[in-house]
Formats: sequence, C-alpha cells, structure tokens
Amino acid sequence: MEDGLRPNPVLTASHRQEKISIWVLWLLTLITVLPIVAIVIYIIVKGAPSISWEFLTSFPRDGMRQGGIWPAIVGTFYLTLGTALFSVPLGIAAGVYIAEYAPDNQWTRIIRIAIINLSGIPSVVYGLFGLGVFVLFLKFGTSILASCLTLSIMTLPTIISTTEEALRQVPYSFRAVSRSLGATRWQTTWRIVLPQAIPGILTGVILGLERAAGETAPILFTGVSFFLPQLPGSIMDATMALPYHIFVISTSIPGMPVQIQYGTVLVLLFFVLGMNILASIVRIRARARRQW
Repeated sequence: MEDGLRPNPVLTASHRQEKISIWVLWLLTLITVLPIVAIVIYIIVKGAPSISWEFLTSFPRDGMRQGGIWPAIVGTFYLTLGTALFSVPLGIAAGVYIAEYAPDNQWTRIIRIAIINLSGIPSVVYGLFGLGVFVLFLKFGTSILASCLTLSIMTLPTIISTTEEALRQVPYSFRAVSRSLGATRWQTTWRIVLPQAIPGILTGVILGLERAAGETAPILFTGVSFFLPQLPGSIMDATMALPYHIFVISTSIPGMPVQIQYGTVLVLLFFVLGMNILASIVRIRARARRQW
C-alpha cells in the first residue's frame, strides 16, 4: 500500500478517543437517569391504586387515615402562587439591574458571590429566619403570608442568578444596534434583551418555584398545619401542604396505609412535573422566536 493511502495513526487514535468518550458519557448519563426513572416508576406503582376522585377532592378524616388530600393540594397551590408573586418580579428586576445597569466593580462582585452563597443555604435556616422575622417580629403568625415570604427569600438567589446569566448570553450586538437607532438603555433592555432571555429566565423561575413547592422546613416553621378541617379563608390563615403532609403521614401516624403515603407523593410529583411541562412549552415557543 502506498504512503498516501495508509491511515493516519494520529487521526485513528483521535477517532478512537472520541468514540470512547462518547460511550463513557452515554454510560454516565444512563447511570444518572436509570435510578431516577426507577424511583418514579416505583412511586407510580405504589401510589396509583390510591388515586381517585375522592382522594383528590375530599378532606382527610379519621386521623388522616381516610379521606383525601384536597386541603394539602390547595395549600401547595397557594404557597407556590404566593411565592411566585413575591419572588419572580423582584428576582427578575434584581437580575436585570445586576446584568445591565450595575457597574462592574468590587461591590458588584461581592454581591454576586453573596447571591451564589445564599443559594446553598439549607432550607431549615430560611425557616428559622422566617419564624423570627415574619411570624414573631412582624406578628404575621403562622400564616400563608409568612410562608410565602419565607419561600420567596429562599428562591430569590436562584432567580436572580439565572436571570443575570440569561441576560448576559444575549449577544452584545443586539444592544449596540438598538442604541445606535436611538433607543434608550431601558427601551433596549425591555424590548430587545429581555424577550431574548426569556427561555433562560423561565428555567431559573421554575427551578426556584419547584424547590419552594417541595420544601418542608420553611413552611413547617411559618405557616403549615398538619391537619385542618377547612380551607384557609385568607392569607393570614394557616394551611396544609403536600410536603409537610407527606412527612406527617409517613412518620407520625401509626397504621397509615402505604398506598395513601405513596399516592400523596405521586400527586406532588405530578404537580412538579406539570410545572416543568408548562415551562418547557413556554421555553420552546420563546426559543422559536429567538433571533440567534
């Protein structure tokens, strides 16, 4: 065989390394995904027999061993909605200011580091903070308002960080062209940059709200009761919530049927997955309109 027709050993080794890397990544992905899929399937198999219209729409009775979880579903919805009302506008506004208006100096860098560190604080610390500030100092008592404010503070770092990162990913040329046409900085941010960053911002919002919907410690200290015979009448009332309801029926009620425990977990799982699906639909539509 002539020299020109011989395979290049360097290219052959590179191709071999590329195939090995792809197989390793595929294997790691499989190792990560399979346990999650197995857990979801296990929860569905264990919890599906208890799912019924009565289980979803009735009140608990007989020490929560019978009846449904309607108050917990409504309470979780109230807490998630209240958290979104407080944290989403403030978090996006803070992210916009840091990304578009704040000067790049030492103070801004310190603020960014502080926001990142706040994302890693355990939720029980936020719960104790909410207990001290909202429940005792501001005298909101154990209420939906106190819980929503506590959860909002917990989710703010995630929303701020992802909003800032999403805005910084928008090409600078968009800003330059807009400003060259006479638009102000605010008009450029509001009409050009922010719409292009919506997919990334939504990711941060959903991550923050999902964490709020699944947390137990903050609402345990600030506004959740394990059993209420009626729905809350105002934001100053306590409420039930799925995460704390799962904790109580799994640890504190002897003789609780396993199907009810897993059924409640399954409802919370579908609640979170529903939020993900809704956010994915919005993200896909926003990306379809994106110009880069």
